[in-house]
Amino acid sequence: MASSTISGPTEADTAQVEQTFSDLGLDDAVLKALKDVGYETPSAIQAATIPLLLDGRDVVGLAQTGTGKTAAFALPILSRLDLSQKTPQALVLAPTRELALQVCEAFEKYASHLRGVHVLPVYGGQGYGVQLSALRRGVHIVVGTPGRIMDHLEKGTLDLSQLKYLVLDEADEMLKMGFAEDVETILADTPEEKQVALFSATMPSQIRRISAKYLHDPEEITVKNKTTTSVNTTQRYLIVSYPQKVDALTRILETENFEGMIVFTRTKNETETLAEKLRARGYSAAAINGDIVQAQRERTVNQLKSGKLDILVATDVAARGLDVERISHVVNFDIPIDTESYVHRIGRTGRAGRTGDAISFVTPRERRMLTAIEKATRQPLTEMKLPSVDDVNATRLTRFDDAITAALSQPEQIQQFRDIVGHYVEHHDVPEADVAAALAVVAQGDTPLLLDPEPVRTPRFERDSRDRPERSDRNDRFRDDRPARAERGTHGDKWERPERGDRPDRAPRSSGGPKTTYRIAVGKRQKVEPRQIVGAIANEGGLNRGDFGAIQIRPDFSLVELPSDLPGDVLDRLQNTRISGKLIELRPDRAGNSAKREDRPRYGRD
Repeated sequence: MASSTISGPTEADTAQVEQTFSDLGLDDAVLKALKDVGYETPSAIQAATIPLLLDGRDVVGLAQTGTGKTAAFALPILSRLDLSQKTPQALVLAPTRELALQVCEAFEKYASHLRGVHVLPVYGGQGYGVQLSALRRGVHIVVGTPGRIMDHLEKGTLDLSQLKYLVLDEADEMLKMGFAEDVETILADTPEEKQVALFSATMPSQIRRISAKYLHDPEEITVKNKTTTSVNTTQRYLIVSYPQKVDALTRILETENFEGMIVFTRTKNETETLAEKLRARGYSAAAINGDIVQAQRERTVNQLKSGKLDILVATDVAARGLDVERISHVVNFDIPIDTESYVHRIGRTGRAGRTGDAISFVTPRERRMLTAIEKATRQPLTEMKLPSVDDVNATRLTRFDDAITAALSQPEQIQQFRDIVGHYVEHHDVPEADVAAALAVVAQGDTPLLLDPEPVRTPRFERDSRDRPERSDRNDRFRDDRPARAERGTHGDKWERPERGDRPDRAPRSSGGPKTTYRIAVGKRQKVEPRQIVGAIANEGGLNRGDFGAIQIRPDFSLVELPSDLPGDVLDRLQNTRISGKLIELRPDRAGNSAKREDRPRYGRD
């Protein structure tokens, strides 16, 4: 296996590296799509991997999440697709539903100028009907989780006989989640003559063995990113849904003490749309992107420098090399898709010894990107709360006080208005304080000085400790059930822990928070294993493996401990989750089937 190690460029290096995507040999339609989304310079993993994949070589890429791996394999696959072939040509295996959906979205974005490309996400929890209909119509690229891909292969509904490209994305995570056997089965069921790309953050022995067995003379690429951020920049993030972003940004603008700000979006169109919305809310904002001519760009930047403009809404490419001393804040309205872009973005503030603030908006589906940024920069981001109505009102009152103080420093104008107020008091017999309040009402105009209080939200449900059986009751029931368990054999319903040297599917120790036992409608009759339960529930509920407690597999059902504070929408999604094609019908266990704590199998106990 040939190997090479490359480092991601620092900002200083970027000015010297002239390589663009057009230098890599990609299809013209793919290059056009990249131009639409504003991509110009390939990341380190992309520059090293794309030419190899276009040449038909197998590749092992060792790089962290967020270095641009998706484009590294998606772009060459799209450039080599045979659109006349209706059976799947490319299969991408991903460890989670969220990652599978992100990869699908990336393929669709890069294929925007390729007519007739069909990409299908395949994951647990989604009905088979949608997937079967798409497969019958014809699909070029399938992106899925190993469990659901295995289900289709066993049912004979997925034809991989003409597969040309296979990608293992985040292979180490798939092994940690217990998909090693499924991955090897899928690899063995695909044609011998295919191109394989394996991407992983680490290279444990099991991945190296898979690489040696299923890849043909692969080139190993190791990317070490020089992604460091300024210690003068405070980095925070806010968990917010996409529809809430504009309102969240408005509240931040109200409460943050900023001088100049750059707000980053992913697309050119979004820069114009967001700048217009901010202007409608009374802020001096302008957009710059790749479509704006150089003269206009220079005028806009000069306005930001001089203070005539406070907010610049920009794409990555448009803001590259921008150095304005007034920039105190950078806001990632859309979190960047790779860590290098994140470093370049927040490098616009906190320069030359100055302090700065960076705030990133993260949707629930983008938490993985947040983790990748923290790993790459080796700096944790601090979670911030959305400023409340009280916070906004307190800031407005402070500014109102400051405005009054500033006005009082102008004695000539104060004397003129004192005479006017005195005349009104004399002729209308109204206290001076009331006249001052009326003048404040006139000054505020159509926009109220203070916001109305936020409505009190009623939680969807409340858990009560009375719903759970007493510990003594649970133990009594367990003792009554022990003979039946003993009759089922030595292993009973426990998960036998593998030897320490062979634990690819071992979940980490539980996070330690309060747990509730849930019952799911699959068990030994469905031949389920703990790894399948963990994989399916983690994918659908957005849980970490550390959120799982004990798992007991009974003949017709299983018991699994999950965090007691699961939100209602997560519970709704989990009720519709399938394992081995069967709805799990998750619900709290009220029958007291829990085993004694010392006898229950627990993930990750050493």
